[in-house]
Amino acid sequence: MRLTDRLSRATAGLPGPLAVVDLDTFDVNAADLLRRAAGTPVRVAAKSVRVRALLDRAGEAGFTGVMAFSLAEALWLVGGGTRDVLVGYPTVDTDALARWAADPVARREITLMADDVAQVALASAALRDAPAAGPAGSVCLDVDCSLRLGVGRWRAHLGTRRSPLRTAEQVADLAGAVESTDGLRVRGLMFYEAQVAGLPDESPAVRAVKRLSVPDVDRRRRDVLAAVRTAVGRDVELVNAGGTGSLESSAAGTGVTEVSAGSGLFVPGTFDHYRSFEARPAAFFGLDVVRTPGPGWATAFGGGYVASGPAGPSRLPRVATPGWALTRREGAGEVQTPLRLRRGGRDLRVGDRVWFRHAKAGELMERFATVHLVRGDEVVGTVPTYRGEGQAFG
Repeated sequence: MRLTDRLSRATAGLPGPLAVVDLDTFDVNAADLLRRAAGTPVRVAAKSVRVRALLDRAGEAGFTGVMAFSLAEALWLVGGGTRDVLVGYPTVDTDALARWAADPVARREITLMADDVAQVALASAALRDAPAAGPAGSVCLDVDCSLRLGVGRWRAHLGTRRSPLRTAEQVADLAGAVESTDGLRVRGLMFYEAQVAGLPDESPAVRAVKRLSVPDVDRRRRDVLAAVRTAVGRDVELVNAGGTGSLESSAAGTGVTEVSAGSGLFVPGTFDHYRSFEARPAAFFGLDVVRTPGPGWATAFGGGYVASGPAGPSRLPRVATPGWALTRREGAGEVQTPLRLRRGGRDLRVGDRVWFRHAKAGELMERFATVHLVRGDEVVGTVPTYRGEGQAFG
């Protein structure tokens, strides 16, 4: 039985639109991510999941710690019992910082991210205003890992625009500033090589960028680690790197103590063309066919779930039901999504369910309050997403 047929049978009687996660595939993906890391601990990236029950499931499978995408999310997770939460991005949320500073458990379990002395100053101010003393606040420094080639007007920046910390000296200077701040200590460093972890291997150019980037990041990481060791007088305990697309090379990098992954648990559409792993989609959303405008056409209700990023076809959902495709003229619509029959597809009738994959991982769960957990051809559980728990973090 095809996967989409299994999903339709499992969710028969449930109204669409609806989100599902196939647990058999999720568990296989979790085991594969751990295997690819070859013994290096894997931290689950919460922004790519956004379902607390599935974050817990990843932890039970062997993932170590969580990477949150905001301090507010980290506080909520720790309040629910999650431990060792690394905030993946700097924060200027003074309310969240005040709650973090006032809670000894949060200060112990949450590591802030910083790449600027202004962020450090905000954390310091929150600690000064805290009502009681507690453990020192931990800080991780985000290091720019983009690849830069050429000189002058011909200089190319390949990678994301993230941290301003590029050189070992810059990182060491900020590390020294953190260590000289009462109540704060440098716990770790993050090296996210987006041009390796976040780009599918679709072209020779991308593959060449990856081949150049891996040794470049490794060399600069060695320099940064040495400079920070001198600045703070010890080795940092946490050196985070990588993502789903780069687990092998990141885990093997000099000084790396852990890697992060999250999208590989769901395998959304943008992860279809990597050579480093087998794509096994686990997360889907289902829409109901409400009209058939003509032979070879079907119209589904809802579906305009376009992913963030540069506008274009790569951000649209992928039709998972075999033999059907979005139309170029309308794409995925706010209230209806027209579909065109292609070779090998079976006719859809009013009331049938058609299945899609979101282009990105966790963003799908922002559209739904609950997600149905499927095993075989049965729904074995229905759990809330962040939205369903009344939480909105981004």
